[in-house]
Amino acid sequence: MNANFFNQIAALNITGDLHLTISKGAESNMIVSVMLQNEQCADSAKRLIPPFNLRGTARELDAGFFEKITNPIQTASGLMDNMEVFMKQLEEAKKQSAMVKEKADKEKKAKEEREKKYKEAMQKVDELEKEGRFKDAWMKVPDPSVFPQQAETIRKRKSALSGKFVPDLFGATQEVTATEQPPEDNTVEENPDDEPMPDEDSENWDDDNEAE
Repeated sequence: MNANFFNQIAALNITGDLHLTISKGAESNMIVSVMLQNEQCADSAKRLIPPFNLRGTARELDAGFFEKITNPIQTASGLMDNMEVFMKQLEEAKKQSAMVKEKADKEKKAKEEREKKYKEAMQKVDELEKEGRFKDAWMKVPDPSVFPQQAETIRKRKSALSGKFVPDLFGATQEVTATEQPPEDNTVEENPDDEPMPDEDSENWDDDNEAE
């Protein structure tokens, strides 16, 4: 065995396990099969890399073995390293994709929940307005900061409702409708202290009495 055999193996600087299979061929030839395996590589495509086979006499193999295997083995080692990196990046990409999808699903669910709450709140406002309870409807209009996308609609709705009720002198509110009108008072008040005016006949009767 070449005294520098293992030093030369180490000099290859490869990743994985180097498997050598040596068998006797025809006549005085030998067949050496060199196979690099990397268990850290998760890509099943690594199994498609064939072993590197050498055939020759013992003298020929001693002289040219490392010269022949260095480039193919280092290429295979680099290929499997790249496969390993690729698989790790692919796995990371899958995780990131799952995280992005999960985030998107959460945002979609939150948006649907906000829309549901907004519709329920405005439905309640509609019901109170139909009942003529304008102040209650005004108070039930949702906060525009909670629903920024509907903020303009909310402000307009609140403004419209505020015009349907007015405050009284005591700080309370009075709701008015278009059909409500103050009653007309056609009653004529009589002054009980007013004395009836005498007519002309009564005046003449008094004059006749005085003459007598």
